[in-house]
Amino acid sequence: MAITASERHHIALGATQPASAQQSKGMHVLLWVIQGLLAALFVFAGAMKFIMPAEEMTKNSPLPLGFLYFIGVAELLGGLGLVLPGLFHIRERLTPLAAAGLTVIMVGAVCVSAPLGLSAALIPLVVGLLSAFVAYRRWKPAA
Repeated sequence: MAITASERHHIALGATQPASAQQSKGMHVLLWVIQGLLAALFVFAGAMKFIMPAEEMTKNSPLPLGFLYFIGVAELLGGLGLVLPGLFHIRERLTPLAAAGLTVIMVGAVCVSAPLGLSAALIPLVVGLLSAFVAYRRWKPAA
């Protein structure tokens, strides 16, 4: 029995898999892309809190320096927690917890930047929503 060109095209596109399997694979890839981008953003933001001079960091911030350092540590660890458990397949349940913790940080960032205007709060809002999306989609109930 010969396979037609149309059937080969469907096989190449993965159409032989059930729709749920195709969707879950696509969602898996989407989550990894979002997690990678968020991890890069949070690791960079967290590292910058330790690289920037303290005077420059607190100049335009109503938050004390010690709290900014705490946020920096949380961003660094949260960013790593978004990708390392999945990459090494060790304690993968930490990923949604890291994403949820970063969502809380971004809620605070929205609250701090909202008085400066909608445009200042928009980026933390989008990042927070993406973190919440990762936390929700990666959460697996205990079996």
